[in-house]
Amino acid sequence: MSEIHEHGTPEIALRVEALESLLQEKGLLDPAAVDAVIRYFEQDIGPLKGARLVARAWLDPAFKARLLEDPAGAGGVVGVTVLEHLVVVENTPETHNVVVCSLCSCYPWSVLGLPPSWYKSPAYRARVVREPRAVLAEIGLSLPEDMRVRVWDSSSEVRYMVLPMRPAGTEHLGEDALAALVTRDSMIGVAVPRLA
Repeated sequence: MSEIHEHGTPEIALRVEALESLLQEKGLLDPAAVDAVIRYFEQDIGPLKGARLVARAWLDPAFKARLLEDPAGAGGVVGVTVLEHLVVVENTPETHNVVVCSLCSCYPWSVLGLPPSWYKSPAYRARVVREPRAVLAEIGLSLPEDMRVRVWDSSSEVRYMVLPMRPAGTEHLGEDALAALVTRDSMIGVAVPRLA
């Protein structure tokens, strides 16, 4: 599983590469346009947008309550547009949440940016539903035995984002510094924010 997490599914990557090459040969795809789209999703819409939501929620209990109840409305408060019907689920000392789309790869692009390649892999999609604790351990996240693990299955109608717990020892940090601790993976639930 760690190979899938770090490098994506080789078969999918090879298919995408072959398709991209074929479309370029036929003059149907401009590589510069592909790079621009990737740059847009990586830098302009996520996962920094989601990280801003999480950092604000850590600092402001009223904002956190609104984010959990109305993610689109909360996003508007901080200038983050939430395009999907999004549900935010909160990690607590008792419960850890993890997100998957078991049918395909539904994902909240507007707040998390591009989905990681492993998120689309059949191995992740099939296994995290059946044995989430084992998959998380293989990825590098070992959870206490008494912590409940909930798996949220995204769909074309509903997407999920995890509100991770604020790391201990961050009480002195401001919003920008807190946002820098929040990773895409922690908002999917396969990692937790950590101080460097």
